[in-house]
Amino acid sequence: MTGIYIHVPFCKRKCPYCDFYSVCRPDLYDDYTQAVCRNIQAFRGRGIKCDTIYFGGGTPSVLSAEQVDRIIDTAGKCFDLCDPEITLEANPSSADRDKMSGWRKAGVTRLSFGVQSADDRELGFLGRLHDFAQAEGVVEAAACEGFQHISCDVMLGVKGQTLESLQNSIERLTTLPVDHISAYMLKIEKGTAFDCEEMRKSVADDDMLCDMYLQTVKQLEGKGFLQYEISNFAKEGGKSRHNLKYWHGEEYIGIGPSAHSYFEGVRYFCKGDIDAFIADKLQSRTVLEENPDKAEEYVMLGLRLTEGIDIRKAEQLGGSELGRNIRKKAELFQKQGLCVVDKDNLRLTPEGFLASNSIIGELLW
Repeated sequence: MTGIYIHVPFCKRKCPYCDFYSVCRPDLYDDYTQAVCRNIQAFRGRGIKCDTIYFGGGTPSVLSAEQVDRIIDTAGKCFDLCDPEITLEANPSSADRDKMSGWRKAGVTRLSFGVQSADDRELGFLGRLHDFAQAEGVVEAAACEGFQHISCDVMLGVKGQTLESLQNSIERLTTLPVDHISAYMLKIEKGTAFDCEEMRKSVADDDMLCDMYLQTVKQLEGKGFLQYEISNFAKEGGKSRHNLKYWHGEEYIGIGPSAHSYFEGVRYFCKGDIDAFIADKLQSRTVLEENPDKAEEYVMLGLRLTEGIDIRKAEQLGGSELGRNIRKKAELFQKQGLCVVDKDNLRLTPEGFLASNSIIGELLW
């Protein structure tokens, strides 16, 4: 079934490390909501079955419960929603008890909080508007409101972060009522406030990032959060159904400025321009790929998952030569501890995930 991604391009303040499209324009919240609903209505009557809706950003939690409800209600009238998982990303600084109650009544089933760290100094460095005490309170309040699926993000490689402080952050996060953790390595993105040589020298180097990542994988496993994707860990029943669509190559419709889509076999995106999005009758559409290489996508996306790929399927999609190359290279990588080959199943180890881009490149070419 199809997923729906709603990009909410608003933030109270831009985080210095973030390169996702967002603006500080609270005066546009309602006009934006109307534009989202208008774009959803363009799919009415097509009988499209959907089982996930994901509000990403930006900071979706700046929207009111009424605005979120209006979008979900419109989606319910225009798509065939089938027991949907509805996720909303939230910042602890813009989520409160009343909003969360309203989101739950609107149909949101899953909240994903951008906590990032349990160390207030690290949070200050990242430009976050909350401290950890506030994050703890909001997560616990979400559970009290009846949310059974709650995720928290943690950032690896922050300036001043040590293996010990990271371990403490994960320890404190996993004691909260959450069933999902996303662990991201800090990357200095071009054009962000962090994009300078001084900042690159102050954050963790590659060796430290590797140590932090492997420690995180091991610690989370010990807490019952099993890795299912490079950056994602979940307890039983806690996997993000929407995010799995990306890695399984399933279709999704993206709505909002800078939102990407993969629908009816075409990959395309809407340009990142909130004023144009609001003004246009229907959002812009820039095609990236009309006929994506199915074998390449299967290998690239599937090897992000701990379940890995079926070499026979890759061979069916890309031909016998691709299959031979994958088997030959995988044998070498397995000897290096970077992957596991079990009959026709190929999956990367945590060490392999750290070198996934290089490994995937070798397997495909």
